[in-house]
Amino acid sequence: MNPAKRIVINTVAQYSRSIINIILSLYSTRLILAALGVSDFGIYSIIGGVVAMLGFITNALVVTTQRYVSFHYGQEDMDAVRKVFSNSLLIHAVFAIILSLILFLLKDVVIYHWIKIPLDRIAAAENVYLFTIAILAITILIAPYKAVFIARENIVYISIVEVLDGFLKLFLAVYITYSTFDKLVLYAAMMVFIQLCNLLAFSLYAIKKFGECSLGGRRKDISSSCILNLLGFAGWTTYGAGVVVFRNQGIAIILNNFFGTVINAAYGIAFQVQGAMAFVSTSVLNAMNPQIMKAEGAGDRDGMLKLAMQESKYSSALMIIIAIPAIWEIHSILSFWLKEVPPGAEMFCTFILLSFIADQLTYGLNTANQASGKVRKYSLLMYTPKLAILPLALFVLFMWHEAVYVMCVYLIIELIVSVSRLFYMRRTMGLNVSEFVTSAICPLLPLCLVLFVVGYLCVKFVEFPHRFIFTLVVSVLLGAIVFWHFTMSNGERLFAKEFFVKKH
Repeated sequence: MNPAKRIVINTVAQYSRSIINIILSLYSTRLILAALGVSDFGIYSIIGGVVAMLGFITNALVVTTQRYVSFHYGQEDMDAVRKVFSNSLLIHAVFAIILSLILFLLKDVVIYHWIKIPLDRIAAAENVYLFTIAILAITILIAPYKAVFIARENIVYISIVEVLDGFLKLFLAVYITYSTFDKLVLYAAMMVFIQLCNLLAFSLYAIKKFGECSLGGRRKDISSSCILNLLGFAGWTTYGAGVVVFRNQGIAIILNNFFGTVINAAYGIAFQVQGAMAFVSTSVLNAMNPQIMKAEGAGDRDGMLKLAMQESKYSSALMIIIAIPAIWEIHSILSFWLKEVPPGAEMFCTFILLSFIADQLTYGLNTANQASGKVRKYSLLMYTPKLAILPLALFVLFMWHEAVYVMCVYLIIELIVSVSRLFYMRRTMGLNVSEFVTSAICPLLPLCLVLFVVGYLCVKFVEFPHRFIFTLVVSVLLGAIVFWHFTMSNGERLFAKEFFVKKH
């Protein structure tokens, strides 16, 4: 299949999957909360946070495997691909075992000292903790197989499995509603079962269809040099992801010390909103990343950088189309979604979304750097500055005692880092900065202007219940028109016309 066509199909598949799963997740969460009750739901959320906290490590491992597999696909070196997968699978298995043992040994500390649990639910909490460890281990084992699917650009299969996963979780939510067993323990146990289904769906298909995932010849492929390369790349990728987690949690702690727990609720809501909208950019990234890696593997540096420019433009544009109208209507959206909107939530949501857009403007270059394999210096220079927000947050809070100033600094740092990527990539990979600006950034300006004006007019002159739906629909429709005529190049429009004409 033509690479450009594959990107389109994969983006649509990811986009559709994300929308379906967001709807399923929201409804499932509502049912689960009602079935478990606030207390048990809180217990699961606290303990399940172990998985969420360590999720960035798993993501780093996926990115590592995907990079090396895609790179060698680009070189058409299937022996190297098989070798990378075998060593990656070993690393994931060992990591899963070690992490599971550490968490098991920490069980009593976590259950009895770190979190507060009602005495009558201690036994249930211990079972949930063990099931959570199992979920984490299985998630880690899924990672190398999922990375191969991404590298092979079989995003459609991933989307199908993840949609089925969403339906299974919805079925589970309905089932526990009517179950007579301990609902909390049953829910955790069934989540393990669902994750096992995911592992089987990815591993069995990969073993059957992909030669590099076959069970034969594993031992001879194990190489200490390959393991060290993978661990080195994963280590610096983990560092970058860890910095972001540490920064976000650090800000939460600082805000808590100045303003108390109420502001943490508002801050947490903002990241939930960002996570719900990030599916747009994720859809583009997952579809285009393998092509970028393969281009670098094939020695096509210019083609790789061009794809990185397109990735930045498309992911930013699609995010802007949703984020700008959402910012205008954030009060209405939060009021509709939440029974009680925490004070400051609107402000946090606005700045977090603007910061996310700022990061997306050049995020394709992050993928380009990963494709090159030279991640150590990049991680140090592009991620470490993000930690500057912590001492600066303390400073502005001591000076003015206003959380909004913290978020202003947060946005400024994201803009600085985003711009810095351009000059770093010019120095290390020969990026033409002026071409990037004219090809990827400038085409976004008409889109931003139109959406800003439309959002303002809707908020200023339209008034009826649930107006935010009208604003979002109008913005998306007009945004799509502007995107077609002003954001896309002539060549991109021509390809789109040919693609859809052939499809129909």
